Amino acid sequence: MIAEDFDFEPVRGLPGHLPPGETLLWQGSPSWRAVARTVYRLPMVAGYFGVLIAFGTLSALLEGQSIRSAVQPALWLAPLGMLSIGILTLMAWLTERTTIYSLTSRRVIMRFGLALPITLNLPFSQIGGAALKIHRDGSGDIPLDLASKDHLAYLVLWPHARPWRFSRPQPMLRCIPDADKAAQILAEAMTLAFPASAANARRVTDVAPQPAAQHSAAAGKERRPSMAAAS
Repeated sequence: MIAEDFDFEPVRGLPGHLPPGETLLWQGSPSWRAVARTVYRLPMVAGYFGVLIAFGTLSALLEGQSIRSAVQPALWLAPLGMLSIGILTLMAWLTERTTIYSLTSRRVIMRFGLALPITLNLPFSQIGGAALKIHRDGSGDIPLDLASKDHLAYLVLWPHARPWRFSRPQPMLRCIPDADKAAQILAEAMTLAFPASAANARRVTDVAPQPAAQHSAAAGKERRPSMAAAS
């Protein structure tokens, strides 16, 4: 399921050439801006330092200190905040640069990793269901519920894992700009790979792209299932 070396990629984002009969349907990477906001919580970090600077300055002024003395704490807090924001922004950018999600006619392939690059192969037979969550900026997440009893460690998957699912970690295509399109392609591919039958039935509901005007209303809401195992 996991490969840890992609120094040589015959096809970008894939561990090797696809076997006969398997086709590449879609590839994408996370948006670094969405990663910075939703994964590394950049607005919260910036707000935290902003509150510290404002509170320290205001407290000093209320104590009767001069403006020059009151702003002195900001002289070291501001650079520290800018450094923190810069590091998190760099990590978000590297996450985009080192991550490629691929959908083929038979599987989902996730290539990611900053310090330890790995490639995760998920055949459709191992995917029991999936969901789609759209963010306010139009990017979205597609968490995959694995049907297998063997699960990957949460820390191995992070940040490409569904948040707070520690006991049953779910791989997740995270912060992709065209999540609606990717979910639609995945739904159609799984329908073709596993047509409904008595022996192996899978229910795949439509994942119609939302109009841009509806993104804000649907932001933060998870649509389930885009693909789901039939009971």
